[in-house]
Amino acid sequence: MKSGKGIDKHASFEAVITNMRILGLDYGEKRIGVAVSDELGFTAQGVTVLERKNRRTDMEALRRLIMEYEVEKVVVGYPVRMDGTKGIQCEKVDRFTRLLEETFGLPVFLQEELLTTKEAEEILREAGTGRKKRKAVVDKLAAVLILRSYLDRPAISSTPEA
Repeated sequence: MKSGKGIDKHASFEAVITNMRILGLDYGEKRIGVAVSDELGFTAQGVTVLERKNRRTDMEALRRLIMEYEVEKVVVGYPVRMDGTKGIQCEKVDRFTRLLEETFGLPVFLQEELLTTKEAEEILREAGTGRKKRKAVVDKLAAVLILRSYLDRPAISSTPEA
C-alpha cells in the first residue's frame, strides 16, 4: 500500500535507502591515501595509506579494500592547478581512473582537489601531530578531505522547480 507521497508504508527502511559505501582515494607518486564512507554516505573515515609498489600489487591491495568494505563507487582526487587548468598529475590520475574502471568495473568519479595535502598537513600540525607521524597519515587525511568534499556536494533535484 502506498502513501500519498508514493512510498510504501510497509516497506522496510533498508529497502527504501540504498546502502552504498564509497571509496575515496588520494592518488600520489609514492602513496595512495584511502578513505571510506559509511553506508549512508554521511561520513568519511580514513582507512589506510598504501605504499605504491607496482600496478599489480596496487590493484590487488585496492581489490581487498573494495571487497572488505563492499564498495560500490570510487572517488579519486583530481589535482587541478590553482588557475583551474590540468597538469601532468591530472593526466596520471586519468590513467589511474581508467585502470580502476577496467579492473573493478565500478563507477569512478573525479573530485577536484586543490591543496588537500597541504590542508591535511595544516590540520595535523595544528593538532600537534609530530613530523614523523604526520608523514605517515597525511595521505589518509587527504583522502578523507577528498571524499568529504564529494559527499558534501549538493544533490541535483530530479524534479523541476514549480
